[in-house]
Amino acid sequence: MSTSIPEPGRTHVVVDDTGRARVSYAAAGVSIEAGDRAVELMKESVSRATRPEVVGGLGGFAGLFDASALARFRRPLLATATDGVGTKVDIARRMDVHDTIGIDLVAMVLDDLVVCGAEPLFMTDYIACGSVVPERIAAIVSGVAEGCRLAGAALIGGETAEHPGLLGADEYDVAGAGTGVVEADALLGPERVLAGDVLIAMRSSGLHSNGYSLARHVLFTISGWDVDRHVDELGRTLGEELLEPTRIYALDCLTLARHPQCEVHAFSHVTGGGLAANLARVLPSHLSAVIDRSTWTPAPVFGLIAAQGGVERAERERTFNDGVGMVAVVGADGVADTLSTLAAQGMDAWVCGEVGAHPVDEGPDPTQQVVLVGNHPAG
Repeated sequence: MSTSIPEPGRTHVVVDDTGRARVSYAAAGVSIEAGDRAVELMKESVSRATRPEVVGGLGGFAGLFDASALARFRRPLLATATDGVGTKVDIARRMDVHDTIGIDLVAMVLDDLVVCGAEPLFMTDYIACGSVVPERIAAIVSGVAEGCRLAGAALIGGETAEHPGLLGADEYDVAGAGTGVVEADALLGPERVLAGDVLIAMRSSGLHSNGYSLARHVLFTISGWDVDRHVDELGRTLGEELLEPTRIYALDCLTLARHPQCEVHAFSHVTGGGLAANLARVLPSHLSAVIDRSTWTPAPVFGLIAAQGGVERAERERTFNDGVGMVAVVGADGVADTLSTLAAQGMDAWVCGEVGAHPVDEGPDPTQQVVLVGNHPAG
């Protein structure tokens, strides 16, 4: 893992024998020693997020992955994705809990890879902060490492940068990039989707990592609540709910994709834009889909935000995942096997809709390519 971590500075001035002030990196707000300490603290967690193909360890300028492992593929296609977690980091900062935000980062990156059928291979991360606190940086990276372990990928590189003057001492942001591989003739996507395919929803663990600007505005600014407030509808504090890690679907999706009887044609990772917009990304232009809201009850947090902020249903559905984190598009004959496979993996999943043809007289209208009908059952 390649890591360059300047560290939080002591804002002191050193004066030499002539009485002249000598400026140091520490005086500018950056401490190299703290960065070294952070690397030492993260070594153990990073060592658990590995694969046999990883070459070397911490300390190099670049992470190395043995590409000869791809020789088992007839025509390997490399897939890559990059993302962050948005303003969810504000919740981690408010709670001073930093060991789960990395799981969110992995979910946002590697679950984007798996929608095309790609097996996640490795990931790198980037942390920008106002002041490097070794224990905090190590906690963030431990979450990334745990997320990579859950996704079957290796964490092979990272960078932490200290930006005093640009970010407050307790502020930080995270981003990451991942690489995966898929056999060319196993590539999933719109080209495989057919009229009559069935939509199978996989339940989300909560808000995941999207819509937090709206959630924070409603719950903190409008309602005036704080993270320590116990919310009866949630059964826990507001902060605990908002910090719930994003569910990682990578291994579940790969299991389905590799199971011929499941007949998976595409996956849709439900992130910013909600169910309709993300499902439309994996539909061919001549097909549409109908999703039936009556097939599931969203977690209470979605209704809470809507009620507290007067958020209309259309706005809620295009901002949040509304209880569905991933959708599998499968052939009608593969529904039973898909549901049983997911159940065996402990995944709550159900049929939520189907794919059909656009009305001939209307033609493909992207704004109407996915329609939600019905109403959610009472929670």
